[in-house]
Amino acid sequence: MTSIRRFVADDLFKFNNINLDSLTENYNIGFYFHYLSRWPDFSAVAEDASGKQMGYVIGKAEGRGEDWHGHVTAVTVAPEYRRIGLASKLMDWLEEVSEKQYDGYFVDLFVRKTNTVAIGMYERLGYVIYRRVLGYYGDSEDAYDMRKALRRDPEKKSMVPLDRPVLPEECVF
Repeated sequence: MTSIRRFVADDLFKFNNINLDSLTENYNIGFYFHYLSRWPDFSAVAEDASGKQMGYVIGKAEGRGEDWHGHVTAVTVAPEYRRIGLASKLMDWLEEVSEKQYDGYFVDLFVRKTNTVAIGMYERLGYVIYRRVLGYYGDSEDAYDMRKALRRDPEKKSMVPLDRPVLPEECVF
C-alpha cells in the first residue's frame, strides 16, 4: 500500500534511498528547507506501509498574469519503486495543488533533453515540449521546458511551443 502525504523537514533525513542515483538532481539541504518553508503545499512524499520513502515531488507557484503556474522542481522515485505509476501519482498531486489551491494556468517542469524515459512519461501525462533551453544544466546539457495546461487555460495557450530555443536567463518568471 502506498500513501502520499505532505513532505516535512524530517523527511530530508530519510530520503537517501531516493536521491542516490544518477537520474536524480541533488540539492543542498538549504534548498529543500527553502521550498518546504516557502511552498509547503507543493511538496509531497510517497511511502510504503512500513513508512519507507518511495518517492517525492517538490515544486512552487510562480509567474504573473497568464504565466501564473505550478512548477515541478523535482519529482523522483527510488529505483526499486520505478515503473509502477508512482511518479504519475506524484505529478497528479502537484497538478491538483496547482489547479485547486493556486488557480494556475499550467504546470511546467524542466527535463534533460537526453532523459527519454522521463520525457515519454510526461508526454503520456499530457505535457508537451514548450521550448528547448540551451545549456540549462550545470554540465551544459540542454533541457526541455515541458508544460501541461490546467482548467484555467481551456484554449491551452500556455502549451503552444516556441519556435526557437532560449537561454536559461530568458526563463525568468
